[in-house]
Amino acid sequence: MPLKYKRVLLKLSGEALAGEKKFGIDYSVVRGICESIKKCASLGAEIGIVVGGGNFFRGRDAGSMDRTRADHMGMLATVMNSLALADALEALGVPVRVQTAITMQQIAEPYIRGRAVRHLEKGRVVIFGCGTGNPYFSTDTASSLRAAEIDADIILKATMVDGVYDCDPNKFDTAVRYDNVSFQEVLEKGLGVMDSTAAAMCRDNRIPVLVFSLADPDNILAAIEGKNIGTIVKEDDSDE
Repeated sequence: MPLKYKRVLLKLSGEALAGEKKFGIDYSVVRGICESIKKCASLGAEIGIVVGGGNFFRGRDAGSMDRTRADHMGMLATVMNSLALADALEALGVPVRVQTAITMQQIAEPYIRGRAVRHLEKGRVVIFGCGTGNPYFSTDTASSLRAAEIDADIILKATMVDGVYDCDPNKFDTAVRYDNVSFQEVLEKGLGVMDSTAAAMCRDNRIPVLVFSLADPDNILAAIEGKNIGTIVKEDDSDE
């Protein structure tokens, strides 16, 4: 089946890598995710990845700790997850590069846009660590920024739920899932797809977002093929 999206930015939550352990990394879960990524890459998809760090540390939840320092710790957590993903992909024979927004040259490349795009063109998966490299910005915002910089066709936001709902489906049985929703609605209704900075950046740069469940890792492949899963977030007059 031909791919609907050629170049994508895949956003993974750190919690997804922990599986049922809820903390740290479950390597069987990571391998399952990477097997699906391999299928996409083998079909010619160009894949950039941003991963969160919530399975280790989340800066905004650090209580009385200085927010800037806490966010820097959260950025380091994303690097651990990036290296775990890279290791699993390499074990599967997938060429991969890790680039970090904070220089740590002994373990990863510094983020350079031109180099990242060149890697993608050569069929390498590129994992972007450290978010934007700045405190007070989430990895959702990093996803929006990197997607714009690499000219991604779409952001694939793999989550623990199967789309965008009008209220929390884990708390309310009456929650209704959207098939399509605009960024303006996301911002006005506070739907929790991503933070307002990320949503506004996607809206302003006309980058659609597909929100879907990672319960089945092969949903990543289904998403790239354009199958009807999850919720598409886009502007009303988008051609997507």
